[in-house]
Amino acid sequence: MADLEVYKNLSPEKVERCMSVMQSGTQMIKLKRGTKGLVRLFYLDEHRTRLRWRPSRKSEKAKILIDSIYKVTEGRQSEIFHRQAEGNFDPSCCFTIYHGNHMESLDLITSNPEEARTWITGLKYLMAGISDEDSLAKRQRTHDQWVKQTFEEADKNGDGLLNIEEIHQLMHKLNVNLPRRKVRQMFQEADTDENQGTLTFEEFCVFYKMMSLRRDLYLLLLSYSDKKDHLTVEELAQFLKVEQKMTNVTTDYCIDVIRKFEVSEENKAKNVLGIEGFTNFMRSPACDIFNPLHHEVYQDMDQPLCHYYIASSHNTYLTGDQLLSQSKVDMYARVLQEGCRCVEVDCWDGPDGEPVVHHGYTLTSKILFRDVVETINKHAFVKNEFPVILSIENHCSVQQQRKIAQYLKGIFRDKLDLSSVDTGETKQLPSPQSLKGKILVKGKKLPHHLGDDAEEGEVSDEDSADEIEDECKFKLHYNNGTTEHQVESFIRKKLESLLKESQIRDKEDPDSFTVRALLKATHEGLNAHLKQHPDVKESGKKTHGRSLMTNFGKHKKTTKSRSKSYSADEEEDAQQNPGKETSQLYRLGRRRKTMKLCRELSDLVVYTNSVAAQDVVDDGTTGNVLSFSETRAHQVVQQKSEQFMTYNQKQLTRIYPSAYRIDSSNFNPLPYWNAGCQLVALNYQSEGRMMQLNRAKFKTNGNCGYVLKPQQMCKGTFNPFSGDPLPANPKKQFILKVISGQQLPKPPDSMFGDRGEIIDPFVEVEIIGLPVDCCKDQTRVVDDNGFNPVWEETLTFTVHMPEIALVRFLVWDHDPIGRDFVGQRTVTFSSLVPGYRHVYLEGLTEASIFVHITINEIYGKWSPLILNPSYTILHFLGATKNRQLQGLKGLFNKNPRHSSSENSSHYVRKRSIGDRILRRTASAPAKGRKKSKMGFQEMVEVKDSVSEAARDQDGVLRRTARSLQARPVSMPVDRSLLGALSLPISETAKDTEGKENSLVQI
Repeated sequence: MADLEVYKNLSPEKVERCMSVMQSGTQMIKLKRGTKGLVRLFYLDEHRTRLRWRPSRKSEKAKILIDSIYKVTEGRQSEIFHRQAEGNFDPSCCFTIYHGNHMESLDLITSNPEEARTWITGLKYLMAGISDEDSLAKRQRTHDQWVKQTFEEADKNGDGLLNIEEIHQLMHKLNVNLPRRKVRQMFQEADTDENQGTLTFEEFCVFYKMMSLRRDLYLLLLSYSDKKDHLTVEELAQFLKVEQKMTNVTTDYCIDVIRKFEVSEENKAKNVLGIEGFTNFMRSPACDIFNPLHHEVYQDMDQPLCHYYIASSHNTYLTGDQLLSQSKVDMYARVLQEGCRCVEVDCWDGPDGEPVVHHGYTLTSKILFRDVVETINKHAFVKNEFPVILSIENHCSVQQQRKIAQYLKGIFRDKLDLSSVDTGETKQLPSPQSLKGKILVKGKKLPHHLGDDAEEGEVSDEDSADEIEDECKFKLHYNNGTTEHQVESFIRKKLESLLKESQIRDKEDPDSFTVRALLKATHEGLNAHLKQHPDVKESGKKTHGRSLMTNFGKHKKTTKSRSKSYSADEEEDAQQNPGKETSQLYRLGRRRKTMKLCRELSDLVVYTNSVAAQDVVDDGTTGNVLSFSETRAHQVVQQKSEQFMTYNQKQLTRIYPSAYRIDSSNFNPLPYWNAGCQLVALNYQSEGRMMQLNRAKFKTNGNCGYVLKPQQMCKGTFNPFSGDPLPANPKKQFILKVISGQQLPKPPDSMFGDRGEIIDPFVEVEIIGLPVDCCKDQTRVVDDNGFNPVWEETLTFTVHMPEIALVRFLVWDHDPIGRDFVGQRTVTFSSLVPGYRHVYLEGLTEASIFVHITINEIYGKWSPLILNPSYTILHFLGATKNRQLQGLKGLFNKNPRHSSSENSSHYVRKRSIGDRILRRTASAPAKGRKKSKMGFQEMVEVKDSVSEAARDQDGVLRRTARSLQARPVSMPVDRSLLGALSLPISETAKDTEGKENSLVQI
């Protein structure tokens, strides 16, 4: 975004002139692939947040968020413009807007150069303003935009006013289930002007604030303010220290919080924080679940490269599937700015001696290698200066290899010069810190025995395409009867229809690709087509046609038999030659293929030499990068996880998706991260669960693309599949209280959209890490309330290796026949912050869940008597002899159960007044629970331990069916606050509480 800096300093007059023209609208021609240009009126909305156009058959979709614009280019630079004849349009009237995750292009032509210049300037000014925002300003802006947009969408007749019926419809859309009488009462209170019966936008803002008043936050404020409706500076400091576990809280910091978040000028003058200001503060980035310090680089960056997980992309140039999609240079810019530090470039011989980049043996489009290198050079170090690894898959002739080397040296220049890099006396890889601003070329290197004077030589030719054997590639030779274009056209149509079918999948299903059926159908269809066209013959000549990946079943069978024979041979050899175990680990018995490599390209490879599995020798050298497909890596991880982890302490390993994932789906990266693999390459263009895990993994440490591996993975070893992999290390007890939800929308795939039923949400929390840590648990369901559901439930987890664990929050809409995905947020365990926090769902403006987090350390196999040092042994054992006996009996409990109640199962904490007032009172009951006129009976869900938990089909531990035990009806808040009375306890509850107070074995 460096080129946007100049637009931040435009004169106010010029800015207003541009905005005025853009908001008035301009007639432009919109170019589309394969069709004539369409004349449309393009305009900027009044909030300057969206570019819209009309007419459009899909009016709701005819918009582009300014936030989603990646770049704006002048002239005829896009692929669609290049397809147009040279003299068709004046280049000074043309510009392209790139937007969205897949770098879609909107190609526009104005009637004169002045209009084009105005739009380009205005759009870049808006983009520059967004890029310069801090997180607080962005949150405030998006909130204001959301409120304004909500008002406009509710205003059906467009008169700038909302009547009571429009408000009722809006309530349903926002998943609010309030009595109509209550809605009318708030409506009348907000309707203060002379025009009674309607709300202006300002009045609607008042109405919305009344509707959004957070009972949970109000009670929390009361508990720290001595029952006043505001917090003083001292009370705010106390809250931050006690609940939020903040250190070094100063008076100045508290006054600054009041100045930033308080809305009342009277309260500001008194230096107090009212409920509205307190709500603003609690919903701000300062109280987000993600540690704000982790937005910057905070880890040690002076360790060898092999000690870091490195964000890596597979087939970076592709915008979609692996067979038919477009290749674009802009994908490199996008992934680099997202924090990716290892990009892939597949090089092939192109026309006119110019190497091209595309996915071999497929129908993907081609781009020039030179353009790719120029794009990487421009964007590699915009976001951070840590090194970029260029993974080159070389399929070129020696002549074009020399062209590749020429472009790399000519464009990257001193970025390739590694002579000044200090690696120290030990044979270790250099650190990310010492390689700042450098580009490492990962590729083949000529063997040492050739000598320095050899201009070229033979190297092994193994890469990500090798999972498809030659006999599984269909090769075509075209006679006069049928052209290449006709056969490609047939293949394309067949695959497009099959890919569409394969993409109907559950977002949470990690094994969602249906490649077997897809490839089988394509193969059969193509064979039938060839029988109808006898002029098309099979031939082994690669240069005369395209190759198509087929014969999936045959290949898988072959692979399976090979893996079996490899395992038996390896075990036998290991017994006879124990010293060879590490090197023999990777000999997978594949047929050797070789290719010619030129000296110029070989010399550019320094620390990242690509080696095949059978070339690995444990001779103490560093600088090798071993590449595995996910299928082969899975075998190694399962069979030799500890040896693999040891190998990864000195060398780099790259794992890439199976070549059969032709829909660009992603594999689960966790097993490979658990084995210490650094370069786990994913398809960045494919959104879904796996990319969400990858994003969460690398968001920490300033999103710089390098995350330090745990110390236990860098020195020593352990079995990641063990039930207690690190017995000498303390574990973490993660106590999560899921309190409430805010503005949860209807599921994105809801059949009836906003007109559908109000959702019945519940929260699922998943721990993802070592196998022993992987488990899920969930809250009950709240009926008919997506706007402010209250759960008030506590989930407890034990985490053995928190350094690599991820915590995934999912919100689901309960349905009689299943559940619908609403949203998710995934965070690294090490980036969680304790206290009351909001978890904003990814990609949703206002939707969040409110939680309280406690993290304790557990030493050895037994939890300590006192996890909280502020309480004595008497607090722990309780006041009665009965409780003492129950507590001591718990020491010998062989089947521990984690309690889901408010108290931890490992210690008893004296209930504060804040605990009492935050107990649920009138929240909706769980599904199937009868409503009581006396109030809602509460239920305690007692979770089974990990040892009793059952694994679901994804291999994740899921808590087994839990017993439901009765709790007393909650006490009214006013009595609890003013009287501080103890709650009545039934016999069932006493028994439950006794179990809660007992010590348990971890």
